[in-house]
Parts: sequence; structure tokens; C-alpha cells
Amino acid sequence: MDKLVNCLYRKPEALYRLICFPWAGGGSIHYAQWGKHFDNSIEVYAIRLPGRETRSKEPFMQNLQQLVDEIANVLLPTLKEKPFAFFGHSFGAYLSFATAEYIKRTHSMEPVHLFVSGASAPHSAARFPIQKKSDLPDDEFLKWMTSIGGTPSEILTNKDILQFFVPVLKADLRLVELIRYEKPHMKLFSCAISSFDGKEDVPHDLEAWKDLTSAEFTIQKLPGGHFYLKKPENEMFLISYITKHLENAEIYEREDYWHKHHL
Repeated sequence: MDKLVNCLYRKPEALYRLICFPWAGGGSIHYAQWGKHFDNSIEVYAIRLPGRETRSKEPFMQNLQQLVDEIANVLLPTLKEKPFAFFGHSFGAYLSFATAEYIKRTHSMEPVHLFVSGASAPHSAARFPIQKKSDLPDDEFLKWMTSIGGTPSEILTNKDILQFFVPVLKADLRLVELIRYEKPHMKLFSCAISSFDGKEDVPHDLEAWKDLTSAEFTIQKLPGGHFYLKKPENEMFLISYITKHLENAEIYEREDYWHKHHL
């Protein structure tokens, strides 16, 4: 569990767990720090993937299903303990979706809310650019990375760090580029989905996420580019938004329980 999950702020009395999935090349630290901003009703689990941080010696996964299998198998006991929600940005949005889809299909469980950010829906044609980014030579790849923002300049100018950073990032992107989903004939989820994006980011097909759920769907666009969520004011907006929607989910659950047992 501790290998996969970084939880800096343990909250045993929490009503919910928010499980956060990293962006391509990302570690667990950014989301693990979110734990201090939420009140005691929400405990944050940040997913730590192979090939980075304390798992830097482990080989990268060769396909997304391998990652999903590991995450689902490790998390399953805790997912049964209390309601949970998923948050993922960019690559993390696809990984959170794939994990949610897998546990729904195999265990008939789903998050109370799926929060996805900076990504077109998995079945959208908008996902397929002419050239795969993971195939670019390193110098062109770094130019592209610089253009979308969010990568600290100390990484982009330090050759030693780049030797570690670029392979991790390309490995994650390769997994995303291999994903192929058809538009579902039936709604996959009955939980609400909220989709976020930076107003200055390249346009994503957020609307298509609506195809995946029979419940409420909302879009929020915030100031900034692809890594808009690193801005403190946007981070605070996300934390407040997530808190409000999980509290509302609790009310709906109580009402649903009452209806089932009293009508």
C-alpha cells in the first residue's frame, strides 16, 4: 500500500477518500500536499507510479491495464471501507477513468464523483493528433514541453535531471497514446462527472465526458494553460469545489438510503 499510495495527512475519521492520479511524468508529492487543505472529512491518497520517487528503480509499465491492475488490486480493500472519489489531470484523467471503469466492470463499485482535468474524453476523436508526442526526438519533445508550460525551468535546463525526466514522461504519454475506447452504447457510470480545463490550454473535448454517465455533468474552465491547477488560486477553487460536491454526495446518499429503506 505505501509503495503505491502517498498519504501525508492521515485522517482515520474521514467520511471520504479522494484518490488523485498524477499527470504524465508526475510524482505523488503535489497531490499528497492537498491533504493539508481539506478538512477532516476528506483524506487524500496520491498515487505513486513505477519509475519515479521511491519507485524509481522499477520498470515502466508497458500498457495502461498493467497500471490499472496494480492500482485496483492495492486499493480495493480501502475502497470498500468508505465512499471515494477520483481526481486526475491530463494523463491522470485517463488513468483515473480506466481505473474507475475497471472496478465498475469487475467489482460493481464506482466513485461517488469523477473529477477529470485537462483531457478530452477517452473516446473522443480530438485525442488523436497527427504525430504522437512520445515519438518526437528529445530536443523537439522538450520544445513541446516548454510550449505547454508547467515544467519547472530548472528541469528543462539541467541535463542530468532531463536524463531521468524525459523517459518517465515519454513512457506515460506512450500509454495514453495506446488507449482506444469506443463511445459506449450504455452509460458506464451513475456517478457525477466534473471536467476542468485551463482557459488558455489547447482546446479539449470536455463535452464528450458527458457520454459516460447518467448522472450530473459539469464543465469548469479556469484561468491559465495546461497546468492551470498549479496556480494557488485555482488550486483553492478545486479544493473548495471538490469538498462541496462530496458533501452534496453524502446528502444524496442519505436520501437514497432513506428512500430504499422507508418506501
